[in-house]
Amino acid sequence: MYNKVMESIIYRTAESVSPKHPDKLCDQISDAVLDAYLAQDPNARVAVEVCGGHGKIFITGEVTSTAENIDILKIAQRIAGENMEIISNLVKQSPEIAQGVDTGGAGDQGIMIGYATNETPELLPLEVVLSRHLNQFIYEKFPYDGKTQVTLMDKDGQTYVVSIVASFQNAPKAKLEELVRTFIKENNLKPVPGQEIELHLNPAGDWHQGGFEADTGLTGRKLIVDNYGPRIPIGGGAFSGKDPSKVDRSAAYMARRIAVDYLKKHNAKEVYVRLAYAIGHADPLEQTVIIDGKPEIITGYNLTPQGIIETLDLKRPIYEPSSRYGHFGEGFDWDK
Repeated sequence: MYNKVMESIIYRTAESVSPKHPDKLCDQISDAVLDAYLAQDPNARVAVEVCGGHGKIFITGEVTSTAENIDILKIAQRIAGENMEIISNLVKQSPEIAQGVDTGGAGDQGIMIGYATNETPELLPLEVVLSRHLNQFIYEKFPYDGKTQVTLMDKDGQTYVVSIVASFQNAPKAKLEELVRTFIKENNLKPVPGQEIELHLNPAGDWHQGGFEADTGLTGRKLIVDNYGPRIPIGGGAFSGKDPSKVDRSAAYMARRIAVDYLKKHNAKEVYVRLAYAIGHADPLEQTVIIDGKPEIITGYNLTPQGIIETLDLKRPIYEPSSRYGHFGEGFDWDK
């Protein structure tokens, strides 16, 4: 008798959306408004949310700043188009929140997750990198609303591409197929032996109405795309439109920096980082790093909000680019 060892087969999938997707348009407007305030006032407190669609854009939130003459209308129309009606309602930050932040405390409670893997040069999961790079590849030819999705299969120590989904506005299916097959060839993507990569290209048919014309968008609705893909947990807080006193942004960036540092230091396969905060309290309530499954307490970093801001120099107008394809793996300072 003998023990039969079952083959280990794991599937993993990630998606990406183009900068003209309605949710990403809202993220970009939120971060462009933030950048405009920080350009004049590095200490600005900004929390801007955007909802847009069908000819109207609603911009609301809290701003406390010495900056003057911020042209919200011009910012929104630069990103979304001049034919949109802009409705803006920005007020000052609540004094009850401000009193805790003024003393150096966190702007909110929350859990922030950092992650890094040696699987790709970007230190991100392969399925995330492939879906994003494919999206960027198609967007160069068709700069419109669009989505991509890649499914991988890990089997017997090898990784294969099972399927690819791509839906892009104004991209004829035949041209889309040409681009996807070029991407497959240029990146030497391998199908499961004996099979072909399954392609779903404009599976509902070619389409020409996209972005705010076809759908509504909302700031922070693409959290998994913004982070590390669906296999990696996230803390839950959105990033775009928030100044770095909000730890759900700044501490998430710091968690990524720590994950990258520990990955390189320990020559690890993957690293998870968990940070947790309480509103008005400066020091984290948890600071855990998990290196190839082994947990440790993080040491050697100033993890107060002010310490993070100083370490990563976060009071600069640097945020709009992060709202386009993802906040990690795109060469930002916290990726290095």
